[in-house]
Amino acid sequence: MQMQFSLAEAPDDISAEKGRKLFAGETEFLKGVVAMNGLPDADRVEVCFAGRSNVGKSSLINALTGTKGIARASNTPGRTQEINFFTQGPDLYLVDLPGYGYANAPLAVVEKWQKLLKQYLSGRQNLRRAFVLIDSRHGIKKVDAEIMKLLDSSAVTFQCVMTKADKVKEKDRAKVLEQVKGALAKHPAAYPEIVLTSSEKGDGIATLRSIIAGL
Repeated sequence: MQMQFSLAEAPDDISAEKGRKLFAGETEFLKGVVAMNGLPDADRVEVCFAGRSNVGKSSLINALTGTKGIARASNTPGRTQEINFFTQGPDLYLVDLPGYGYANAPLAVVEKWQKLLKQYLSGRQNLRRAFVLIDSRHGIKKVDAEIMKLLDSSAVTFQCVMTKADKVKEKDRAKVLEQVKGALAKHPAAYPEIVLTSSEKGDGIATLRSIIAGL
């Protein structure tokens, strides 16, 4: 039986308040990691964010934390070559994974990133969920499917977050959503709710906060 995917609904008042309180706490950059021995202690809940370059990952993390510039956006795809850890209060790590789809990066660099990513996803027991960001204008591409396969093989539950929803007309968004749902159905590790967001407008941010607070 094929998994049915739907859009995540807005949280109820209790869940929304739980999410608000979690992200009302201070967000701090902890460290950038380039090797597994640099990972911080797995002493709290951890969620990570993955997405191809220019999908709006930094903007989403900034909107989620309400902290302007905590995750630095880059005009150069693939510039972020580290796994960046942020503390969100005393009980949560937010993890910004290197953007994938690195057209301008040397092959040796890409291979090094991919190896680190595989090691991280396979060996991080406190990782509760990966959020895979998909541009609402383009849907799931081959490079997205590859990271999803990696999450499948690592047995890491991932949830699709659609970014830049405000940049797409409603009729076009519906077509993209159907493509995304069909692609996600091929991945056993995919969580069956899709979060539709706009970092610019704030759409879906409360929903995503409440999801993370409930993990």
